[in-house]
Amino acid sequence: MPKHLRDDPRIAAPDEFYEALTALHRDLAFEESAKVNAKLVLLLANHIGDMNVLREAISAAR
Repeated sequence: MPKHLRDDPRIAAPDEFYEALTALHRDLAFEESAKVNAKLVLLLANHIGDMNVLREAISAAR
């Protein structure tokens, strides 16, 4: 099966991204944090759009 998911480092400022991600969850209850995670996943999945890539990402995350 061909690989479609790019897992090489591509974030130009990973520390900045990590800070933004942790700030997103700061002061949220567990349920709110889970809801924000779900929204973020769906937004990024929509941005990717390619079902082959999404399946590979799901498999890799599992």
